[in-house]
Amino acid sequence: MSIHAFISPVFLQELKLRHFRCFETLRCELEEGMTVFVGDNAQGKTSILESACILLRLQSPRTTSLQEVIRFEERSFAVEGELDDTRLQIGYSQSRRKLVVDGETQSRSGDYLARSGVLVWMANDDLDLVRRGGERRRKFLDFMGSQLYPAYRPALRSYEQALRRRNHIFKRDPKIDWNQVDAYTELLVEHGQVLLALRAEMVEALEPLAAEAQTRVSGENDNLGLQYLPSSRDAELGEAYAASREEELRKRVTVVGPHRDDLVLMVHGRPADAFASEGQQRTVALAMKLGQAALLRQRRGDDPILMVDDIFGELDKERRNALMQALPAGSQKLVTTTHLDWLQDFEPDAIFRVADGGIATESP
Repeated sequence: MSIHAFISPVFLQELKLRHFRCFETLRCELEEGMTVFVGDNAQGKTSILESACILLRLQSPRTTSLQEVIRFEERSFAVEGELDDTRLQIGYSQSRRKLVVDGETQSRSGDYLARSGVLVWMANDDLDLVRRGGERRRKFLDFMGSQLYPAYRPALRSYEQALRRRNHIFKRDPKIDWNQVDAYTELLVEHGQVLLALRAEMVEALEPLAAEAQTRVSGENDNLGLQYLPSSRDAELGEAYAASREEELRKRVTVVGPHRDDLVLMVHGRPADAFASEGQQRTVALAMKLGQAALLRQRRGDDPILMVDDIFGELDKERRNALMQALPAGSQKLVTTTHLDWLQDFEPDAIFRVADGGIATESP
């Protein structure tokens, strides 16, 4: 029997915030289908979606520091929610997290995440996946890989820690102690090889799914292709570090490894950033997120929650309708928008007006 026969929707039923961004407190009951948050800019719509992302994945799509989401003049924040029959809580104070699942404190983030759900974040700045440098595409791979593979997140955290310490030696010491450097190089090789293998496997699995999504949204055969490009090229990772020693000494930084890898996006065999039209680039960005949703669904056996930040109102009607039809039908959808004009073709399950640090229900 196909895995799709076992797929069931993951449903975030309730969201509660305290001292998060512009909100003193907030409680919101969410619908299993589409919940829309409407309001002017800078009223907190995106912050509501951000809080749900932090609750489910322990990271923000907007900042690398949880300290930044604490409400002004407060010292802590808390987010709580009901995911199906599981109660999740995250609290943050003075650079310390407290993770709770069904009333029991979790000492390891991996244990917490194992009880949580998977999600896809879609936003207007996804166009940066096509137009910007490799850092944005690496973050895309890391966010997806951490949800697909249990080994990915620990390997990434260990690699990043070793990288920081290795680079610190380069910056700190006029004369480099290569024995110290090499000790961290061994860690980079150990954990970097895990990342290389998982990223390569992930991109290979993602490519046909993203290509299919590109065709569905564009209505044309744009022939989207993906190529994972390690900075070490064809060399074994340890050999690549050895070969780059002179360049590292000159630049005082680690110049090869997974932190320098890239994902090349191509339309008809040519780099999308240089040769695709603006419309094609926007569709490529959408297709990458739709492909991510399809891969999560395929591998995890759950429809991912979709967090869609101010996208639909910016698309033309044809592309908007095509995107809506391409979204996983069983996924819960949390959507933000500044106006409701585009909703005339769709039927949301709930609408909340966001203003002045609070929300109010509107009739769909």
